[in-house]
Amino acid sequence: MAEYRRGPHTMYDIQYHFVWSTKYRYRVMTGEVGLRLRELIRQICMTRDVTILQGHVSPDHVHVLVSCPPQMSPSSLVQLLKGKSSRLLQQEYPTLRKRYWGKHIWSRGYFCATVGAVTDAMVKAYIRQQEGPSSDGFRVEGSDAASGGL
Repeated sequence: MAEYRRGPHTMYDIQYHFVWSTKYRYRVMTGEVGLRLRELIRQICMTRDVTILQGHVSPDHVHVLVSCPPQMSPSSLVQLLKGKSSRLLQQEYPTLRKRYWGKHIWSRGYFCATVGAVTDAMVKAYIRQQEGPSSDGFRVEGSDAASGGL
């Protein structure tokens, strides 16, 4: 069973796997720069109540598996991670600022996949067992009509 996180009025287990790469796939996230990037990602996540479950900084890309609060969208989290880390790394390492003269360390895109302990088949089975079968898969408890409404 998954470890559920709690908010003031929520209980959740939302996990995302993100991957993003350096612009032009330059292999610059090595040594001290890679360690600093790891530290920045940890700090950014900590301030937003995002838990890092697993992570890996490669010379030209980053993998992060995170557990995220429901009010934070995946796109806003990636925007935050890529934007803040790019700005701070360029401030601290002049060699990066020279190499990425356009002010962007990261490529424009990213990969995102949801991860979880519950499959879609398990959710469908749970919903199905709540009440008898319906014609369209969306029942209203206590109504005689098998379909209608929403």
